[in-house]
Amino acid sequence: MQMTATDNHAVVQAVHDVGSALWFGGSVMGVAGVNKSGNDLSQGIDRIRVAKSAWARFSPAQWLGIGATLLAGAQLTRSSRGRLAMQKGYGSAGSAKAATAVLGAAATAYAAYCGARIGQLAEEARQRGEQVEVRDATVPTPLTPPEIATWQRRQRLAQYAVPALAGANIVLGSYLVQAYRPGTTVKGLLGRLLPD
Repeated sequence: MQMTATDNHAVVQAVHDVGSALWFGGSVMGVAGVNKSGNDLSQGIDRIRVAKSAWARFSPAQWLGIGATLLAGAQLTRSSRGRLAMQKGYGSAGSAKAATAVLGAAATAYAAYCGARIGQLAEEARQRGEQVEVRDATVPTPLTPPEIATWQRRQRLAQYAVPALAGANIVLGSYLVQAYRPGTTVKGLLGRLLPD
C-alpha cells in the first residue's frame, strides 16, 4: 500500500505532536515532581543528587521529543509553503510556533547546564566539608552557598520557561491545524487578497 501526501502529512503531524507531548509532559513532571522529590531526604546534597540523577535519566527521552518536534515541524513548514504564502495569519502563527520551539530547546539546554553546575558546585562544597542545605533541587535556603543558590534560581526560571514554551508550541500547532478547515482557509485567502 502506497502512502499519499495526506497520509505522509498525518504521520509527520503525529510525530510532531507526540514529540511535543513528551517534551511538555516530561518538563512539567520534572518541575512538579522530580525537583520536589528530594524533600523526603534529610540531606541537601542528596536532594540535589536525586534530582540530577532523575533529570539525567529523562534527558535522552526529552531530547528525543524536542528533536521530533523540531524536525517534524520543519517538514510541516516545508509541506505548507503555499499556505504560508497565501493564507493571511498563517505565516505569522507559523513563525511564532518556530520561535517557541527554538526558544524552548534553548531553555531546555540552559536548564540542563544549570543543573550540571549545581551538581558540580554541590559536590565541590561537600568535598571541602561544607554543608549543602537546599529546600529542594531548585529552591535554596538562607544556608545555601551563594553560588549554588544563584544557579538554582537560574535553573528554576529556565525550567518554568520550558513547559510554557513547549505548551505555546502545542497551542500554536493546534491553531495552524485548524487553519486547514475550509472556512478558515477561504477567510485567510480573502484576507490576503482583499485590502483591510
